[in-house]
Amino acid sequence: MSDRSQHKHEESLQHAAEHEKPTKRNPVLFYLMILFAAAFLLLLMSFLMQHRANQEAMNNLQETSNSAVESLENKLKENEELKAQVDQLEEENQQLTQQLESYTAQGQQEQSEQEAILQALSDLNTLRGLYNQGRYSDARDFLAHQELTADNTYVTEENLALYNEKYADPANLEIYNPLEAWQQLVSWLG
Repeated sequence: MSDRSQHKHEESLQHAAEHEKPTKRNPVLFYLMILFAAAFLLLLMSFLMQHRANQEAMNNLQETSNSAVESLENKLKENEELKAQVDQLEEENQQLTQQLESYTAQGQQEQSEQEAILQALSDLNTLRGLYNQGRYSDARDFLAHQELTADNTYVTEENLALYNEKYADPANLEIYNPLEAWQQLVSWLG
């Protein structure tokens, strides 16, 4: 029995040894679990910090994008306003050009009228001078070279009528009327 008892003893020692090993392994396993948990926490913290940094970067990019879009919209709006101003200025320029052309045409017409009136007054003075000097044949020759209108009146007569209508002072016409003077000379020479 001693072998048996020794064997039992060994078995109980072995059994005790087996129970002792896990208690020795428990602190190492516990330490490994703490290290694993710490590593996991560090990885989690790193992930959260990276996520936060990425979120801030995204927010900055979004703000920059919004600012760029707003700036672009402002530029487009400003561009549209400038186009509208250009269109308005072109329209005003066209109107002013038309007014200038109208005033130029009107000025040329008035200048032509005034030149014709001046020639008519000059013709009247020439005819009156020839008549007053008694040069009746020269006065008749002068009348023969005068232009006639479609209704067989002298152009000078028409231009003197235009002078009386547009430029002559009514009070002066009572004193001396160039048209009546021309018609009287023509009738005396006729």
